[in-house]
Amino acid sequence: MRRPGGWWRGKSTPAKVETYTRWSFHFFGVTEVAAIGVAALGQAGSPIGVWLLLAVCVHAALMMVTASRALDWTRGRREQPVRTLWAMAAVSAAIATAALALSEYSPGGEDVEAAAGAVFGGVTAFGAGTIALGVGDRRRVPAVIGGFAGGAGAVAALLGLSATATLVTMLVVLLGSGFFAFTAMFSVWLLNAVYELDAGRETRARLAVAEERLRFGRDLHDVLGRNLAVIALKSELAVQLARRERPEALEQMVEVQRIAQESQREVRDVVRGYREADLGVELAGAKGVLTAAGIDCEVAGEADGLPDEVQSALGWVVREATTNVLRHGDAGRCVVGLRVAEGQVVLTVRNDGVGGGADGPAPGHGGSGLAGLRERLAAVDGTLEAGPVGKGEFRVVAQVPLAASGVSEVLA
Repeated sequence: MRRPGGWWRGKSTPAKVETYTRWSFHFFGVTEVAAIGVAALGQAGSPIGVWLLLAVCVHAALMMVTASRALDWTRGRREQPVRTLWAMAAVSAAIATAALALSEYSPGGEDVEAAAGAVFGGVTAFGAGTIALGVGDRRRVPAVIGGFAGGAGAVAALLGLSATATLVTMLVVLLGSGFFAFTAMFSVWLLNAVYELDAGRETRARLAVAEERLRFGRDLHDVLGRNLAVIALKSELAVQLARRERPEALEQMVEVQRIAQESQREVRDVVRGYREADLGVELAGAKGVLTAAGIDCEVAGEADGLPDEVQSALGWVVREATTNVLRHGDAGRCVVGLRVAEGQVVLTVRNDGVGGGADGPAPGHGGSGLAGLRERLAAVDGTLEAGPVGKGEFRVVAQVPLAASGVSEVLA
């Protein structure tokens, strides 16, 4: 069974922001019912208060549906909900007009007037703000707000309100709807910005991997390109000499064999250099890659003086842990520490993205993932511990004992 909170922790940062934004607008609907509808029922009493409460509930429900569809449209998951937006505008206008008329002509006294006025202000503000979510051109949002304010003024004038009361009504609608519309637009802008930043971070991570592949490809090209060209040339020469039954053909084939063997050795050197990680280079590379991916990375410790086999094993730990932070986690900060104490080297990699980084790569891939790291460390009598610690943190600890070499000072 999934642990409590696992549903939330399993989401990416953009998905969390989207969930928070979506439920914020749903909460606005609940707030409208609780703060305006229920208050109107308490002030106006029955039956007027009941009708006001029902009208607010209908408006709040439609507002939740409109906000949800508008957010889906913003994220490109559906077409623009034009009909829903028009329905939201019509319902808001109808309820606001009825509430304004009730506050002006109701015989229920000041309580009914105050309750109807609150419904009028809340419906126009929440309605205009919700409609702003679904407006394609943000420059049209002021027109929507101005339309609500102008419509409220026109209705107030038709109902016989004084010029002062009409201006106050327009100002209240303008300020209330403007504030809520600005809040809605800012929320959508923030949500889109988070998605764009996450996409940029993934792109930078993929570019870092692609750059490493290109480097490896360039190394192989540099090693094999010249030798293969020489082999092809000498093989062609040997064929021509053999056709003429010249004894030099044998010498050319021996030379081809030598170059081929030398090429095999050079390829092994390239692959070995690619697979045997240098700890100092990996520490610097981890900081650069994580920083480029938008993760705050701190590296403490120096690898100077450590045996080559220890540096190679720990370098792979740094590389694999960095890869897991980029690919599987949702970290905002990563700390890499290296120190020598009590006759052993201790490498610690901590990050605050438990969401997926704790699992590492899928099992069954030889030489990769945590299982592959344990195999590499076992070759130098080292151990590896990995798992979540504390609240929202994942830690990888690699320990490698040192031979009696006199190295005992703390490196970090």
